[in-house]
Amino acid sequence: MITISLCMIVRNEEDNISKCLISVRDIVDEIIIVDTGSTDKTKEIVGLFTNEIYDFEWINDFSAARNFSFSKATKDYILWLDADDVLLEADRIKLKRVKEILDPSIDVVMMNYNYAFDEKGNVLLSHFRERLLKRAKNFLWNDPIHEFISFEGKVVNSDITITHKKSHMNNRRNLNILEAMLAEGKEFSPRNMFYYAREKLNVNEYEGAIEYFNKMLDSEKGLPADCISSCIYLAKAYKAKNDRKNMLKALIRSFEYDTPRAEICCQLGYYYKDIEDYKRAIFWFDLAMKLEKPESKWGPILHEYWGFIPCIELCLCYYKLGNIDEAIKFNDKAAEYKPEHPSVLQNKKAFGNIKN
Repeated sequence: MITISLCMIVRNEEDNISKCLISVRDIVDEIIIVDTGSTDKTKEIVGLFTNEIYDFEWINDFSAARNFSFSKATKDYILWLDADDVLLEADRIKLKRVKEILDPSIDVVMMNYNYAFDEKGNVLLSHFRERLLKRAKNFLWNDPIHEFISFEGKVVNSDITITHKKSHMNNRRNLNILEAMLAEGKEFSPRNMFYYAREKLNVNEYEGAIEYFNKMLDSEKGLPADCISSCIYLAKAYKAKNDRKNMLKALIRSFEYDTPRAEICCQLGYYYKDIEDYKRAIFWFDLAMKLEKPESKWGPILHEYWGFIPCIELCLCYYKLGNIDEAIKFNDKAAEYKPEHPSVLQNKKAFGNIKN
């Protein structure tokens, strides 16, 4: 049976860290915590779980901190988590099983990451991440922000899910780090351009977002998943500036990188719905319904676009065209995904009144 080192970097996580560590403490063989400057009770709480606590002076570089945590590992494999991640009981059982049966020739075990949820706990966004890594391969983290590991070797997908319990955000932290890189004259990779543009969009700096999304796409070196996401975000930036012509161009450009995805089809549906061209809106929402959800989850999947959203939007579009039977049909389909959603319940009430 393999052994596992849990490696984490933390700062001011007193509200989250105990839940995270409780969910894995009886599975991993050592817990290594690197603190980057906590001023709350984080280190005191961590001390209840491990003596392996190290201080690391924060230098605006997440990769440097994570690589320092990896350097302290002594076991066969390294598991990394963030302080607001947890393993639910079903996934704890799966991880225990993987630990018992994993072939030592495996270099990387991918795990699903449920990152965002709606108010009912339904998963909105998920993707795969490299979570369990063979220590002997000396994998390293790259990039100061939105850090990643360039992994290679024998890679397997597991059915283990890490659940993200996000509790707080620093809206400008990531942007500040990226802007510091620019100020230092560092050349942005296409990946850096993508995340810089996204951070600009998050704080409503649309001109900068548009500039760097286009730079990333024009480089023709971005990952397909990042290029598709860039097209979606670029369309949102153009929409905020009421530039509908370039909004449409950005969405259509996504077809250069892959077959149509439901996320893109729904954005095109919104585009036509906004100008009350309901027939063309129906075409795109209907196409989203017919697409097969990707099995490979290495790229992000926005789950609502592969079911609930096209159904509820088709309901509205058919209603606007006076086709009540089709509207009811698609509201019922939407209810299969989210039976208690306010729009579903409101529509049921309205259609009941119309029928009566």
